[in-house]
Amino acid sequence: QVQLVESGGGSVQAGDSLRLSCVLSGGTFSAYAFGWFRQTPENEREFVSAINWSATTKLYNDSVKGRFTISRDDAKNTVYLQMSNLSPEDAGVYICAARDYASNSYYKPAQYAVWGQGTRVTVAS
Repeated sequence: QVQLVESGGGSVQAGDSLRLSCVLSGGTFSAYAFGWFRQTPENEREFVSAINWSATTKLYNDSVKGRFTISRDDAKNTVYLQMSNLSPEDAGVYICAARDYASNSYYKPAQYAVWGQGTRVTVAS
């Protein structure tokens, strides 16, 4: 069974940085594309960033462009989200998602088959 486990969340001050990690187990990591989503107070999953299987495609929500960087380390079965210059608007539960089928679409939760439990990010002003 394929599973995703996130880590790296925490409580920080505005302007600080965090690096989130997402480890995949039970599957062939190199075959998966990944997305990061943020759970909103309305319980919606908002797209944050995505990376394809070869890391040749990296996508970002406009609100995080230039501040967040997504990457993957196939040797460690891990995808990362480096977050810099955090603001209170970035707070929330960050959830990692994965799929192992080809698609040109990355923005919608329905396009992912496997989900982690999430890691919480709190940003104080």
